[in-house]
Amino acid sequence: MSRAFNFSPGPATLPEAVLRRAQAEMLEYGNTGASILEISHRGADFIAVAQRAEADLRTLLSIPDDYAVLFTSGGATTVQALLPLNFAAPGQACDYVVSGHWGKTAIKQAAHCVDARTVASSEAGGFRDVPARETWQLSNDAAYVHVTANETIHGVEWQPIPEAGNAPLVADFSSSIASEPLDISKFGIVYAGAQKNLGPVGITVVIVRRDLLERAGQPRAPIFDYRAHAAAGSMLNTPPSWNWYVLGLTVKWMLDEGGVEEFARRNAAKAKLLYSAIDNSGGFYRNEVAVGTRSRMNVPFFLHDPALDALFLSEAKEAGLVALKGHRVLGGMRVSIYNAMPEAGVQTLTTFMQEFQKAHG
Repeated sequence: MSRAFNFSPGPATLPEAVLRRAQAEMLEYGNTGASILEISHRGADFIAVAQRAEADLRTLLSIPDDYAVLFTSGGATTVQALLPLNFAAPGQACDYVVSGHWGKTAIKQAAHCVDARTVASSEAGGFRDVPARETWQLSNDAAYVHVTANETIHGVEWQPIPEAGNAPLVADFSSSIASEPLDISKFGIVYAGAQKNLGPVGITVVIVRRDLLERAGQPRAPIFDYRAHAAAGSMLNTPPSWNWYVLGLTVKWMLDEGGVEEFARRNAAKAKLLYSAIDNSGGFYRNEVAVGTRSRMNVPFFLHDPALDALFLSEAKEAGLVALKGHRVLGGMRVSIYNAMPEAGVQTLTTFMQEFQKAHG
C-alpha cells in the first residue's frame, strides 16, 4: 500500500501512527475481548479512554481548571446553533465578526433564535482580509462576541484575535486548534470540530468557562443543554465512542511529538515553503489573501490560466498529491496543511508545482 499526501480540508489526513494503532486495536481493545466500537461507553474501559483523552487535551492546550471540556457529537455547525440557546437570554443579542464562509454560517445558525448581529465583516473585499478591530460596531448588551479563528475556504486567519470588550469572546477554532500555543483564558468559549487537527469527523470539542454554564440561556430540551452534558461527563447520551477514542490517540501523538510549540514550528515552516513557491512563481500561481492574515492551515491559490486546473489536478494525483481542488465558492486550488501533514508532503507539492510551471508556463 502506498499512501498519498492528502491535502483534504476535512475530513483531513490523520497521523499514520494513529491509524496503525487504531488498526491494531480494531478487533480487540486491551483485554476486553471486543472492539472499542463494541464496548459500553459506561464501562470502566471506555471511561478510562474518555478520561485520558480529556487529561491529554488539557495538557496539550494548557486548559485552565475553571474551564469545562465537552466532547459532543455533530460538528462545529451544531455548536453554532446551540451557542445562543445556552448562553443568550431571551431577547439578548449576539455579536458576530464575519471573516469568511464559516463566519456567515455561524450567524445563519444563530439567527434562528436570537438577534444575531453582524458587527463587522470583510465580505465587501471578498474575504481577503479580516475586519480591522476599529471597525467592530459592538453592542452594549451582547451575550457574546463570535469570531472564526481560521477560515478554511478563504484561507484567512486572525493573527492574533483582538480583545472583544466586555462580552465573552467565543471562537470557532475548528481548523487551527492545537496548531500553536493558545491562551484559552482570553476566551469564554473555544470550540472545534475534530476532523482537521484533532481526529476524525463526528466529534466536537467545546471548551467553556464554567461560570458561563451557569447562564440560564433559552428554553431548550435537555439534550441541547451544555450544563447537562457537563454534569454527565459528555455522556448524557451514547457518545461517538470510536471518534472519541481516535481523538485521544491523536492528542497523545501530538504530545509525544513535542506539543503545540513543536507544531507551531512545523506549521510555520510548511506555510513559508508553500507561500514562497506561490509568490516566487512570477504570477503563474497567485494567492489573493492579505499577507498579514494568510492562513497557516489552508492555502488557496489560483493558476494564471484556469484552463490548466484540470491538468494540474490530474498530474498532481499521479504524483501522489490528492485533494487539492479548491472549494466551489472560490475555485482554483486549496492546500490544507494541518498538524498531521508532514513537511515532506509540502516539499513534494512545491517541487511538483515548480515542475508543472516549467512544463506548462
